[in-house]
Amino acid sequence: MLDPAVFNMLLVVGTLGEVISWGFIFIVVLFFLVSAFMVFTSISLFIEAWTAGAKVPLLDIVFMRFRKVPPMVIVRSYIQTRKAGLNLPVGDMEAHYLSRGNVPNVCRALIAADRAEIELPWKRCAAIDLAGRDVLEAVRMSVMPKVIDCPSVGAGRPTIDAIAKDGIQLKAKARVTVRTNIDRLVGGATEDTVVARVGEGIVTTIGSAESHKDVLENPDRISKSILARGLDSGTAFEILSIDIADIDVGDNIGAQLQADQAEADKRIAQAKAEERRAMAVALEQEMKAKIHENRAKVILAEAEVPKALAQAFRDGNLGVMDYYSLRNIQADTQMRSSISGNGESNSKS
Repeated sequence: MLDPAVFNMLLVVGTLGEVISWGFIFIVVLFFLVSAFMVFTSISLFIEAWTAGAKVPLLDIVFMRFRKVPPMVIVRSYIQTRKAGLNLPVGDMEAHYLSRGNVPNVCRALIAADRAEIELPWKRCAAIDLAGRDVLEAVRMSVMPKVIDCPSVGAGRPTIDAIAKDGIQLKAKARVTVRTNIDRLVGGATEDTVVARVGEGIVTTIGSAESHKDVLENPDRISKSILARGLDSGTAFEILSIDIADIDVGDNIGAQLQADQAEADKRIAQAKAEERRAMAVALEQEMKAKIHENRAKVILAEAEVPKALAQAFRDGNLGVMDYYSLRNIQADTQMRSSISGNGESNSKS
């Protein structure tokens, strides 16, 4: 008889083998079911492509799912290009999708370019799409030019204002007709650059005019001047025409500037006059202070006279009779001064 321990071991080994076998069978069945489902879902696309004359191998459709590429997008885009007479590799479409490109939009753009006889290779079209540009819209603009308002609607101001040499303000609106330049679409400037350059050209042309009347008489001089500058260089567009939609007369900016300048000059002159008046008042006060100072000096000098007379009496240089004679002379001088003052006042009255 077998040892119970050995029997239990064999029983465990047999059970483990059965589990492994059933697990393996389950995995195989699951793989078979998944594969069958993927093949079954891919058959409809394969038949659709085959009936449309754009043959795509069934295994390629199945493997697209493993590569995280939606087969429906690639196959139907391939059918569109084949029906349009274009021979584009399916692998390039998958690579463009994996690069986060818009495969259907690129295919429609290639078809539109082929119908319009515009040379647009797949690589350039894919590069334009990866650059963030709407390649289909670009092709449409090449066929049907677009009209751009200058200034644009969202610019915040309705007109472009400029001032002629005579000081009169002119307010202009322009419409720019452009079409896409496919060769410069990658790396070319956008519509905002075109609008900015046209606005700059309008301001320059009006500003260089001797009179605003010249501009009003010939508005087309603005268009000719702007077109001659080649403002579409470096942009993704080609300017076909620039039309002045409206031009109005604004304010007399030159007169306003002259009035403001005259007011400023008047204020400067008033400030300088006030400065001179203040200096004169200061000088007057200074002279009055000097007069009081001199009067004080005179009073001090007169105060020294009695001291000098006393000293003269002490020294014997001046006698009493000489002093009285001096006083008589002073009294006589004062009397004559008073008489002459009364005579002047009587004559004036």
